[in-house]
Amino acid sequence: MLVAGFPAGSFQTNCYVVAQGPGEACVVVDPGQDAVEPLDALLAEHRLTPVAVLLTHGHFDHTFSVTPVCDGHDIAAWIHPEDREMLADPMKGLSTESAAFFGGRLEMREPRSVEEMTDGATLDLAGLTLRVDHTPGHTRGSVIFTPTSAADGGQGTEVIIAGDTLFAGSIGRTDLPGGDHGQMLASLRDKLLTRSDDALVLPGHGATTTIGRERASNPFLQGLPVPGRGL
Repeated sequence: MLVAGFPAGSFQTNCYVVAQGPGEACVVVDPGQDAVEPLDALLAEHRLTPVAVLLTHGHFDHTFSVTPVCDGHDIAAWIHPEDREMLADPMKGLSTESAAFFGGRLEMREPRSVEEMTDGATLDLAGLTLRVDHTPGHTRGSVIFTPTSAADGGQGTEVIIAGDTLFAGSIGRTDLPGGDHGQMLASLRDKLLTRSDDALVLPGHGATTTIGRERASNPFLQGLPVPGRGL
C-alpha cells in the first residue's frame, strides 16, 4: 500500500494520498489550504488517479481545497453528516476570536458531489478497504480511517489516518464549537487505545507516530482505561 503526503498551507495540515501502489487509483485525505498544486505534483510523481476525497472532519484547514480538488477531478467528497454543514459555512467551526480574524466571513461551498459516512462504515474505494470510526471530541463529526489493501495480504502494519483526534504527544483541541473533552477521551479510549502498539498513526498535523509511543508518553492518554486491558 502506498501512503504519501505533505503539509499544506499556513496551518501545515497534513494532506495524504492512499493507493494500492504507484500508477493506481487513489483516495485523497484532507486537502487543506493551498493544497491543489502540491497535490497535483504528488499525484503526478506517483502516477495516481484520485477517485474520492475523504475528510477526517469539517474544519476549514482540512477542507479548504476540497471543492477545487473534487470538482476538478469529478469525484465525491466523503464526510460525517455531523460536520457536513461546515463545508459551506466554515465559520460554524471557529471560535469567536478566530472568526474575527477572518472578518466574521469565510466563503466556501460544497463540492458538486458529497457522500456521508457513519461509524463502522466500510468504504471500498481505489481498490482499498477503508474502515470509518467515528471519534467525536474535536468536532461532532470527526472520524479516523484505517485503510487496508488486498494486495498486502493483510500482513502490513496497521495504518490509522487520525485527523485531529490524536497527534504525536498531544490531542486535538476541544474548545471550539462542537468540541467536547469527555467525548474526546472516550474516542481515544474506545477507538485508538484498543489498537496494537505498532499501529502507525498519521495525524492531521505534525509528525507520524505509533499507538505504542502515544500510549507510553502522551500525557493526555495517561490513566485512560482500555476496554479489556484495565488501566
